[in-house]
Amino acid sequence: MTLAAANPRPLHRELELEKLDAVHFPLSVMLPPVRRPPAATTVLDLQHEEHPEFFGRAELAYRKVVYGRTIKRSRIVITISEHARQQLIERHGLAPDRVRVIHLAVDHAVFTPGGPPRGEYLLYPARPWPHKNHARLFEAFAMLRRERPSLRLVLTGEGDYGALPDGVESRGRVSTDELVGLYQRAAALVFPSLYEGFGIPLVEAMACGCPVASSNATSLPDVAGDAARLFDPRDPEEIARAVDDVLRDPEPWIERGLERAKLFTWDACARAHDVVYRELSSG
Repeated sequence: MTLAAANPRPLHRELELEKLDAVHFPLSVMLPPVRRPPAATTVLDLQHEEHPEFFGRAELAYRKVVYGRTIKRSRIVITISEHARQQLIERHGLAPDRVRVIHLAVDHAVFTPGGPPRGEYLLYPARPWPHKNHARLFEAFAMLRRERPSLRLVLTGEGDYGALPDGVESRGRVSTDELVGLYQRAAALVFPSLYEGFGIPLVEAMACGCPVASSNATSLPDVAGDAARLFDPRDPEEIARAVDDVLRDPEPWIERGLERAKLFTWDACARAHDVVYRELSSG
């Protein structure tokens, strides 16, 4: 991939592109100006264009060049949500038939409902990046604790969260097995993110039988469907109300979530990619 950014000719030699029917770059790299074979590139999201305030100047400059050229040179652009698809069409003037949504998925042999009774904690698996919106979540959690003093909030993900409020604990980076256990025992997943290209924790939680309260921003309604209690992530009071609703009556959200999660399988993901590859190679 480094060769692609520096010089397209070594990439041609390294991959022997002239012998391929099609090529797919699964990450946003500097796609060389190749006409043959036809290329598809996966662009996960355009967060840097929608929320430039979350990025430094150097990162913004890099993304502007790399994403812009890659999108322009790809015969087909694959993305992971309808929100991202619409942004690609609107911001880059792409013909709608050049942009395909292929959802991410979870391993349903790993993310499964558990036997242990649910605990009195909310779970938020997210690093402390600005768009993850921890500060407003902490405000909402303080409101919930007034009525539920034994409620806790468990965070996972590497990084410095700063001073944590009462009742909040950070587990840092956890293994997949630990994460599944946290989903299985959590009273609910709360997901107040301001921006997501997809939002895989929603599907992971649903597959584990964990009720979900989620932000209504960007791609998250696309992923959640009717299986999560949605809220405005910029309003702590609304976050608290949504979580309270889920805690008071979790069973409907659990049932809808389990059904919703069945839609997101790696088999479906692979088959959708195969359709794109066949189209590229036949064209």
